[in-house]
Parts: sequence; structure tokens; C-alpha cells
Amino acid sequence: MNTQPDSSPLEISHPHDGVTVIWLNRPQKHNAMTQALIAELHDTLTTLAHDDNTRVLILAGRGKSFCSGADLNYMKSMVDFSHEENVEDASRFAGMLQALHQFPKPVIAALHGNVFAGATGLTACSDIVIAADDARFCVSEVKLGLVPAVISPYVVARIGAHQARRYFLTAEVFDAEAARQAGLVHRCVPADTLMNEVMATAMQLLNNAPRAMATTKNLINYLVPVPAAREITDYTAALIARVRTGQEAQGGLQAFLDKQPPPWSQDSSPEPVNSPELVNSPERIDSPERIDSPEQNKSKDKP
Repeated sequence: MNTQPDSSPLEISHPHDGVTVIWLNRPQKHNAMTQALIAELHDTLTTLAHDDNTRVLILAGRGKSFCSGADLNYMKSMVDFSHEENVEDASRFAGMLQALHQFPKPVIAALHGNVFAGATGLTACSDIVIAADDARFCVSEVKLGLVPAVISPYVVARIGAHQARRYFLTAEVFDAEAARQAGLVHRCVPADTLMNEVMATAMQLLNNAPRAMATTKNLINYLVPVPAAREITDYTAALIARVRTGQEAQGGLQAFLDKQPPPWSQDSSPEPVNSPELVNSPERIDSPERIDSPEQNKSKDKP
């Protein structure tokens, strides 16, 4: 049963006693996240955390994709807001991810279609991840001149720095099996059985003691904590706030919306790595826009 209005970016259903499904419900936009969706998801998570009728939570998406990441028109529009407003907006996304990561009941992510950019953050914050075998994954931010800032503590904790270096920097699309091997996904199943497999896992969880599972989640988070200090949240929010309003990101976002190559695109084939022109080139590559890390800020404060 759907308990949300038709205009809502979310749909809530209860397929079985004790099981609640949050459906991302912008199918025409591949469930791309807007400010409204992020805010409503955060509010829903807060409500369901205290709902005795929700013992297992499933996160899924309507339409062809689980979630394609942030809505790019929304991201591009942030150039019209102040830095402080951008930081506040990014902090709201961080707060939603924190609410999902700390949700006191088991969370199952049911993935299909595109699982791009910020959607990998939703994935990494879930306890059990089951993907259709035709799902496609991509940490796509650098293709657009952005950085995977706010999701990074969760995704790096899930797949490790070794895999993060590859997928964050290449922005390559990888399949469900590669996501399983990287540690982002637990199981890959045929697409037409996805929700049946997810429900079977939910039923298994219902056989377990609710308080014991909540305490076990706290135990895992205590033993292997995700960096969630205010310092980290402030740093990642300020980073994406600055980057997404910069010239490079705005150019990349506009090019994507216009279906044109980004300004930095190289259309010609690269020269061999042993080319004298490359090895001996005197040209300097300018450093990318950055902000100081928390450690660098600390060093500046020392007398």
C-alpha cells in the first residue's frame, strides 16, 4: 500500500508485517536526487527509526533505475547560491546519509539499472546489498568536474582505498559482479527475481531479535567506525560546495546537459608514454582547485 501522495519523490509500502519499503519515486528522471527527495528521505528515515511496525527497511527505486545520483539541473543551479548556502545544502545530504548509516534496524538495498554517483553512497550506507545482475555502477563525479566528497567516507569504508582510487578516478561504469568483487554488493541475482530475493532476506531477518540486531549494528559501527566526526562532515560539505560552483564543474555540468564534450575532453588518441614530447614536455599542469584538509587547517592554527 502506498502511503505517500502521488507528487512525493518517495513512495512507502508495507509488503509484510514488519517490513517497510522506501521507493525512490522519480522514475522519469531515473530517481535522481533533488533537495526535496533528500529532505523527505531524511524525514522518513527519522520517523521509521522509531516505528515499531518497521523491523526491516528496504530501499529500492521505481522505474528503470535505482538512482542516477544527484539531479544535475539542481547541482548546476547551486552556482546562484552563496558559499554558505551551498555548504548548508551539502550538509543536508550528509545528514541524510548519516541517518541511513545509523538507522537502528537492518537496511536492505535493492539495486537495479543505474546506480551512479550519490547512489553509491546510499548503497554503502545499507547493511545488505542485493543487486540485479544487469545493474550498472559508476562513481561518476570527476567526469563532470565534481568530486565524490560527501559519499566518500561511506564508500571508502565499504570498498577500501585501493578500490576507491580506481573507481573514483576513472569514473568507469562497472557491472554488478565487479561491484560484488569490490565489496559494494553482497549478492547478484537475476533481474526478474530481485524483489523476491530481497523479500526472502527480509523474512530471514524477521526471525532475529530486533534489539539484538540493533545492538549488533552499533557494535559493528563501534569496532569499525566510518569517519563521521563533525570535522569530516564539515570538510566534505565545504569541498563539494566550493567545487560544484567552480568554473570547471559548471562547464562540465553544462556540457553534459547540452550533450556536448566537456571543456577538458581529449578527442585525439593519446601519444605513447615513451614519446619524447611527453617525457620532456616543459608544460606545467595547474593544480586543481582545492581546500585545505582538516589536518592542514590544524597546522595553520599552530603558532
